[in-house]
Amino acid sequence: MSSRSALHPVPRAGSRRPLTALLATGALLCSGFAAVAAPSATAAPARAAAPVAYIANSASDSVSVVDTATDTVTATVAVGDGPSGVAVTPDGGRAYITNRGSGSVSVIDTATNTVSATVPVGSGPFGVAVTPDGNKVYVTNFLSDSVSVIDTGTNTVTATVPVGGLPNSATAAPTGDRVYISSGAAVSVIDTATNTVTATVPVARPNGLAVTPDGTRLYASSQSAGVATVIDTATNAVTATVPVGNTPFGAAVSPDGSRVYVTNIGGHSTSVIDTATGTVVATVGVGDTPIGVAVTPDGGEVYVTDSQSGTASVIDTATNTVTATVTVGSGPYAVAFTPAAAATADIDVDVTARPSLGLLVPYITYTLTARDLGPNAVTAATVTATLPPGTTATALSPGCTATPGTVTCAYGTIAAGSGVSKTFRVPLHLLSLGTVKVTGTRTTSSPADPNPANDSASASCTVISILLTTCT
Repeated sequence: MSSRSALHPVPRAGSRRPLTALLATGALLCSGFAAVAAPSATAAPARAAAPVAYIANSASDSVSVVDTATDTVTATVAVGDGPSGVAVTPDGGRAYITNRGSGSVSVIDTATNTVSATVPVGSGPFGVAVTPDGNKVYVTNFLSDSVSVIDTGTNTVTATVPVGGLPNSATAAPTGDRVYISSGAAVSVIDTATNTVTATVPVARPNGLAVTPDGTRLYASSQSAGVATVIDTATNAVTATVPVGNTPFGAAVSPDGSRVYVTNIGGHSTSVIDTATGTVVATVGVGDTPIGVAVTPDGGEVYVTDSQSGTASVIDTATNTVTATVTVGSGPYAVAFTPAAAATADIDVDVTARPSLGLLVPYITYTLTARDLGPNAVTAATVTATLPPGTTATALSPGCTATPGTVTCAYGTIAAGSGVSKTFRVPLHLLSLGTVKVTGTRTTSSPADPNPANDSASASCTVISILLTTCT
């Protein structure tokens, strides 16, 4: 058996090829001489879009697209021969898939879930990483001992970097200045500015790589040693080894950097490492031959690809238990997620009016309501009401200020599905006859409001006399 085939210890069930391990406004309400419009009903808050998982199925030459909100496959994309690695661009627009048997990388447009480009690379492409700026993709060529660098603007190879023998996994530093490559007996450090190897760190049979969000530590699963090796990225020196399960393979770090998850091929399990103590705090049983692993952008779930089971196990990170098993293609290897969607909050502005009539101090009370339709909470907002010319409001709610013709109200936190109301009065006089219209408009808010259609509303009152006014 050659040295290359020796690194492929686990047969793949149903595979055509041997496993390459490493792998209302409503009706008017009448009261005496005053008529008042009913407040509009509150809509249910919108739901934030869940990230999408892309899973490379090495034995069925496809990629399963999984909706993580429902843990169901929503699409299956045909790619090249033996897809083994997945990386998604920071904007979520494209997924790069390494095709081990085809010597190529398939580029999937995530909006349409179709292959938009195929990029020839080296022999036996396996691991893949995208730089944080989204401009470069680094692909390990397992059989040609090199790394191909793809320009994402043109989807062409712009450099080929020689590295150690049998390169498999790749991961980029959060700063984007370095890419780490695991190979047969070491981890290579590539300077992304020059595309040269600047350091080589000896590690026993490294496979999966995961760098902490602060970039200070790199975790490498050491297949032959049964440990996760911890590397100080400032010195490129090994500072610790953490015993995990049998034949560790994949590695992933939580978004907050507190946990590292390592798949154990021989143990059919995933080890959970506390990065503060450098110890395993849980071992989670998963499917047969777990290979790939990734953590959702919110840190709430971990997906583990069970290569021999044809499934992905979903781990709840709060309880370290498997809460779902998703059937995907044959021989699933790698998994990656689209990034978390930017927070948004749809503010629905509503204005209602209620007259208070009489001979002494008649006025109309206007209620300015900002409702958060979601999906996220409002952290701050302002709504400005435009009054009839020359009118100055009185009796303002806290947070509101008035100038002739306008009222501006500031709102603090508003939970999704909730609303906050502010009130002010428009005085009436003996000669205040005709229409008194007030329009409220959202002027600022955070996070961004994705729907301007409901940012403005009006309420009008018809003043017949200070004793008879109707409002709608």
